[in-house]
Amino acid sequence: MKKAPNFVDLVCASTDDEFDNAYDAFIGEAVDHLEVNKKNFAVLDEVGLSGVFAASLKMPGVTVLQEAHSNGHVDITVYLDHCTPVRKKLFEAKIHDGPSYHISGLEQLLSRYTTGREGRGVVLSYVRKSNIAQLVKSVRAKMDEDLPCRQQGHTSDHTIKWSFLSHHAHSSGEELAVAHVSCNLFLEGSDK
Repeated sequence: MKKAPNFVDLVCASTDDEFDNAYDAFIGEAVDHLEVNKKNFAVLDEVGLSGVFAASLKMPGVTVLQEAHSNGHVDITVYLDHCTPVRKKLFEAKIHDGPSYHISGLEQLLSRYTTGREGRGVVLSYVRKSNIAQLVKSVRAKMDEDLPCRQQGHTSDHTIKWSFLSHHAHSSGEELAVAHVSCNLFLEGSDK
């Protein structure tokens, strides 16, 4: 327990909120892994980056799948093993290309892949442009203005830097939370 408190919190989670909060530490570590190796991953497309990200999330007691089926191919699916009810997260990943493209990923996640049984979903944004802080602010501002996907109120801060949370009324009748997590993959001299 002393050597892996985040892991203990994760496998002992008894609610979706406890699972989401515990799993945030592992998402943050996967983001950090991508960012400190961005030169090594510069040639990868969205699927390749998601493969690296998914591999970073694997650990005993947690199943991580890439391109699993849930009304389509979900970029990353995470299950907490041996848990009743099942604790599950869905990730939709996009290479950042502005607020509208980000929102299209959110629409895919909520309208196509999510059944309403999953915990907090994740829209994962691989940002290869400079000024990630401003780019994330632009996405948040657009979402707070338009309230896409039946967004309930304004977005709120997330514990992971350059990330935020939104809540949405889902067709299941549930209100679902989504974390919008951004990875800084900008390389000097290659602003795309």
